[in-house]
Amino acid sequence: MVLRFVGYRLCWVGFASRFILLALIGMFAGPRDAVAQIGSDRYAAIVQDARTGATLMAANADEFRHPASLTKMMTLYMLFEALRTGRVQLGTSITMSREAAAQPPSKLGLPAGSSLTVEQAILALVTRSANDVACAIGEFLAGDEERFAQVMTQRARSLGMTRTTFRNASGLPDFEQVSTARDMALLGRRLRDDFPTYYHYFSTDVFRFRGRVIASHNRLLAEYDGTDGIKTGYVHDSGFNLVSSVQRDGQRLVGAVFGGSTGRERDRHMMDILDSAFARLGVGPREVPVIASRSSLGLIGSARADTLPSRVAATAARRPGVERALPARGAARRGSPPSRRSARAPIADRRVAGRQRVIIERNAVVSRGAAAARAQSRNGRPLIRQTMTRGASRYEEGDRSPPRRRGR
Repeated sequence: MVLRFVGYRLCWVGFASRFILLALIGMFAGPRDAVAQIGSDRYAAIVQDARTGATLMAANADEFRHPASLTKMMTLYMLFEALRTGRVQLGTSITMSREAAAQPPSKLGLPAGSSLTVEQAILALVTRSANDVACAIGEFLAGDEERFAQVMTQRARSLGMTRTTFRNASGLPDFEQVSTARDMALLGRRLRDDFPTYYHYFSTDVFRFRGRVIASHNRLLAEYDGTDGIKTGYVHDSGFNLVSSVQRDGQRLVGAVFGGSTGRERDRHMMDILDSAFARLGVGPREVPVIASRSSLGLIGSARADTLPSRVAATAARRPGVERALPARGAARRGSPPSRRSARAPIADRRVAGRQRVIIERNAVVSRGAAAARAQSRNGRPLIRQTMTRGASRYEEGDRSPPRRRGR
């Protein structure tokens, strides 16, 4: 009995010592751990002066990454061009085909044969990031989505996005669909410069559609002062992506972040690199939203890059019936992929405590296995991670662990 008692005591002492050691490591390693997470092999970032194009911060900015739903920025660019030339009007109807209706979430869920207006389609992309609507737009403008992706790529190259290749209109997983942080920041700048009449749609906070209230996935509209757009993105093999446009004291910045492990980490990092870039321009910090504590990540000069073969670049007015809510004027802003061919946090002076939104973006995929997760090359084309589209979902509600793999 005595020996057994002593054994139990030694076991508990060992457990307690390990617990204390882990606690001490957590206390002293906070910011450095955050840097290690954002600096993964999927990570890339850039901040540019929107007026001059000067780069104020860059990390892996020219490395191939999967754009996920940032692809819809280019889909909207093509649609805005059709509006500008008069080919379509905001009230023009877009019909959902069977192919479009069958796209996986995130989606509006409209049945085949139903329709929505061009303006409703724009709002569905900037808020819900609707894959079914993106596919329908591609079919509407080019006859089929594959042809539309070819036209998207050609137009992107003409804009200077030389390392971008599109294979679909939505950003759903396709291992050949790649871009870079620099290219996506350029697209963010061009959307505002080329379409000042339509750019305001990217600051839509809430879209009301046929009795449904659809909130934007872009939390920086609510949490970072001066933000007026533009787009989030997520698939399993890209991580959490974001392109943001922010204006303060006459200075406008455009930033792109790829590869966040969570939506919240991505948002915090974007806010940190924008803060640092504004400081370089002499613009002081603004009121910080009351959200989970933001680690001071600072600027990351370099990170381990999972570089794909370079030859991939070569292969590759409000209207009736539409309700939308825009941020109040003058108010402070609320502060690869697999192959598919196949709360609102309160700002210090706002009385919205207790209000929280659960936002879903379901461009999630699940890896088939560790062997498929290694970068390869097939017939001269990039192969990052052969994965398959599944029903996994991602809640952009603070920091959450990645979704668990589901059974077949």
